[in-house]
Amino acid sequence: MSATLSAKPATLSAAGFAGVVSRFIAYVVDALVVSVASAGTAAGMSLIATVVGSDASDLTRALTAAYLVALPAVFALYCAVFWGLTGRTPGMAMVGVKVVGRSGGRVHWLSALARAILLAYFPIGSLWLLVDRRHRAIHDLIARTLVIRT
Repeated sequence: MSATLSAKPATLSAAGFAGVVSRFIAYVVDALVVSVASAGTAAGMSLIATVVGSDASDLTRALTAAYLVALPAVFALYCAVFWGLTGRTPGMAMVGVKVVGRSGGRVHWLSALARAILLAYFPIGSLWLLVDRRHRAIHDLIARTLVIRT
């Protein structure tokens, strides 16, 4: 068992840790996907309100405001589901990076959720990857994950 664990870090270093630029591009792509989907949902709700009438319009305004305030939660859910299922979001797949556990295996659901919540609500913590030699951000350190090139 210990031979397997000692072989994993060598594989991780051979793959290489994802850099600042690739991680930033992936984040922007994923944020755009979530924002466009949220804007589409808000626009759809407004359209339904105009068809139904003015009473539904007030409800739609309130729901739209609540939905936009909840946007970080939607982003966290989006990231957690993709990281838990495949280890990468669509933005990460586009730039060729993947989230793995410290041992190089799949990310556990709890780690994926913790990482996603921290990224969504504390994005400034991502700046830590500028000083970490393995390009880990605060959410990587807390969730015990790494982002590697694939």
